[in-house]
Parts: sequence; C-alpha cells; structure tokens
Amino acid sequence: MLFLIFARLKKLRNMLTLKLLREQPEFVIERLAVKNFDATEIVAQILEHDKLRRQYQTELDSVLAQLRIKSKEIGQLMQSGQKEQAEAAKAEVASMKARSKEIETLMEESLEKQNSLLVLLPNLPAAIVPQGKSAEDNVVVRMGGEMPQMSQDALPHWEIASKYDLIDFDLGVKLTGAGFPVYKDKGAKIQRALISFFLDRNTKAGYMEVQPPLVVNEASAYATGQLPDKEGQMYHVGLDNFYMIPTAEVPVTNIYRDCIVNKADFPIKMTAYTQCFRREAGSYGKDVRGLNRLHQFDKVEIVQLSLPENSYEALDGMVKHVESIIQELELPYRILRLCGGDMSFTSALTYDFEVYSEAQQRWLEVSSVSNFESFQANRMKLRYKDDEGKTQLAHTLNGSSLALPRILAALIENHQDENGRIHIPAALREYTGFEWID
Repeated sequence: MLFLIFARLKKLRNMLTLKLLREQPEFVIERLAVKNFDATEIVAQILEHDKLRRQYQTELDSVLAQLRIKSKEIGQLMQSGQKEQAEAAKAEVASMKARSKEIETLMEESLEKQNSLLVLLPNLPAAIVPQGKSAEDNVVVRMGGEMPQMSQDALPHWEIASKYDLIDFDLGVKLTGAGFPVYKDKGAKIQRALISFFLDRNTKAGYMEVQPPLVVNEASAYATGQLPDKEGQMYHVGLDNFYMIPTAEVPVTNIYRDCIVNKADFPIKMTAYTQCFRREAGSYGKDVRGLNRLHQFDKVEIVQLSLPENSYEALDGMVKHVESIIQELELPYRILRLCGGDMSFTSALTYDFEVYSEAQQRWLEVSSVSNFESFQANRMKLRYKDDEGKTQLAHTLNGSSLALPRILAALIENHQDENGRIHIPAALREYTGFEWID
C-alpha cells in the first residue's frame, strides 16, 4: 500500500513543543531544514528566553518564600512589642513586594518574546517527506484515470465558459474585481451539483456535515496556523478584527478548540461546504487565467480529529476517499507526496491531487490532504485523556474534497467531444439534471 506508512511513523513522531526544543534543539533544526527553513537563530533565541524565564521563576519563588517568612515575623514582633523592628521588617516586605512585581513583569516579557518566536516555527515534517525546494521536487506516488484523446481544436475552459455562457469573468470584475467570477445558468447548476455530490459522498463515508461561519476571530486563525499571516493571504475585516476564511478547515477544526475530548469519541469526522477567500498576493500570468486561481471560490472540506497512534491510518483513508471521488468524475489524476519546500507551514505530511487539463496541457491541483499531527492541537489546546488519565494532545487532519474551480475547469475541458459539446459524468447527472452542455 502506497500510503500505509503510519506504523513506521508512529515511532518517529515528535511534536513541536517547548519540551522538544529544550531536549532536542539540534533535531528540530535538522527537521525544519527539510522545509528549507533555517531555525538555528530562532531556536537559540527561544531557548535563551526560556532560560531567562525559568531563572526569573526561581528568583520569584525565593522572594515569595522570604516574603511569607518576613510577613509572619512582623506579626510576632508586633505581639512582643518590638515596634521598631516590626517597622523595619515592613519596609523589607514592601521592598520584596516591589521586587516580586518587577520579576513578574520580566517573566511576562520573556514569555511574550518566547511565544512570538515559537509561532514562527513551522511544523516538523514527517520522516518520509522528501527533500526538495519546489513543486518540481514532489514525488508522484500514483496515477489513475484515462488521459483524454482530444483534437487540436479543444478549447480551454475560459473559452468554453464564454461559448456556452457558463461563467462571466468580466461581470465579476465589474461587481468586485479580478478573481470573483459570476456563474450563470448551467455553470451555476454544475457548481451546485458538485457541492451536493461531494457532501453526499463525504457523509456516506461517515463525515458529519456542519455549516460554519465564513469569518473567524484571531484565536481561530491562530489555532490552525493561518496567523501570523506572513504572506498576507487572508482578507481582514478590520472594523471587527475578523478574518474571512481561506478554507473550511479553520472554523471546523476550531469547533474543538479548548476541548478535552473523550478518547472513545475518536475519530471525529466532519465535512463542510463553504466559500473561501484568498488574496493570492503575487499571483499573475497565464497560470491564473480563468478558474485557475481565484480570490473567492467554493470548496468542500473534510476534517478528522484522531488519536496520535491512528492519524496516519486516517490520512491513508482520506487519500483513498478523495481518490474515489475523482475517479467518479472520470478525470485523469495523479497523487503527489509533497517535498519539504512545497509543504505548508502547518503540515507534517501532505498529499496533493492533480487532474490533467488536456486543453491547457498541464496538471491542475484540486486537493491537498494533510496530517498536522499535534501542531494545530497544541495551538488550540485540543486534548484527550489517555488510559492512565494523563492529558495528551490529539492529532488533526484535513483535505479538500474537493475544491471546485479547477475541478470544474477540468470537467468542461476534458469532457468536450469533437463537436464541442460537454459531456457530464454519469455520477453527476442526477445532480445536474442534464447530460450535456451544448
């Protein structure tokens, strides 16, 4: 089995915690180098602030102990009529209290600096993540589906959309701006059909459907790793300090923020349809034409919360599930294990799904399925109690199932016949109500 690697990974799993940084800083630096991230300076600074904070804590404990003794001594002196000595002791107590407040301030400052550095460290990549700097270094682990045999006159999806009045990109520019298309008639119906099809397949596979908000607060965005937003990809609602979601992963996973889950309740499987919003700063050129890259798009997401020992088995199942949906859509696809340089900040292991666009002569990413191990759980304090009653961090996973824009693009491009008509896959017809776009 290509993806059943969880047994081996169990022994190699390490969560990125302060404890790990203290005990194995060299290991953390070495693993993050796989993501082409030089953590040497940040780790050193974190450990220095941690050392200072602990020194301050030791001093504070000492001062507080002396304060208790001296306070008790004042009472004894007063009872014995030694007012002068009592007043001197009171002055010492006042000085100790002032010093304790100073130490507490210094501790808070060190902790704030430490935490501000901790959030800059990406998740550690799993042991099987390949070395590499870009998408060119990703590893193809499986391919499937039949490559379409199309004429040289095959149209790209933006021309098909215009021909059949499925999508109006110019109207979207008028209403909002580039990257906000307007779907019309059969184009809108296919969108709705795909959403229903994906949700039905997900719920049949045991995922509970939820409908979350489209905006989240800072705590939610931080918990799943979208904040700090180093690349400026999130839309910010400044008046209320909310963030428009880039994926349903953010609100759905945060349902269990600050929760201690019963061990027997795992795995927790959820699915959601949402609109998603991404600024896609810096995106330009022919690769973003049409539906290839949007600022607002529809996506159906699957999320799992898992016991650590089961999370890679869960990842395997999620990959197979997404693969089965793409197969039903009769699209040629390939599955890639992402290299360190192409992985997200939060992921420990990611598999990308790409479908082939014959008209564009290139592969289009339509899904990412990832295991975050305890990275998100550590941020959001998602925990459970093990058999010994000890509190442990859960693991989180998510995947696109699926992102609509490029799926729609591939559908109408790859399913056009010699007459220019667009064939609707059999699995989708009960949702569209039509077999052809012509």
